[in-house]
Amino acid sequence: MEICVTLPWPPTALSPNARLHWAKLARAKKAYRLACAWQAKAQGAGRIEADKLHLSLTFYPPTRRAYDLDNALARMKAGLDGLADVLGVDDSRWSLSIARADAVGGYVQVLACAA
Repeated sequence: MEICVTLPWPPTALSPNARLHWAKLARAKKAYRLACAWQAKAQGAGRIEADKLHLSLTFYPPTRRAYDLDNALARMKAGLDGLADVLGVDDSRWSLSIARADAVGGYVQVLACAA
């Protein structure tokens, strides 16, 4: 089974380099988790029966500015938790591959395949 969803670009507040008050950070995480869950549902994602998943994440940055892939992945943590909520597969049973696209767009393309 294969699922492809487009998630919003993670906000700057979720960057490991951001120095936010814990309450503001918690609000940002909750909002992004919900946004990603709703986006996935709106694109037809739902609960799946799988023991393991492999996710391929392709980051389409909002500008041509250089973004570190490790920071981009860290910013996605709350969004991936939202996707896990929708899919019903715990993210401890996921494997990941990440890539940066040459094109700009301001979103993250996620391809999930049952492993």
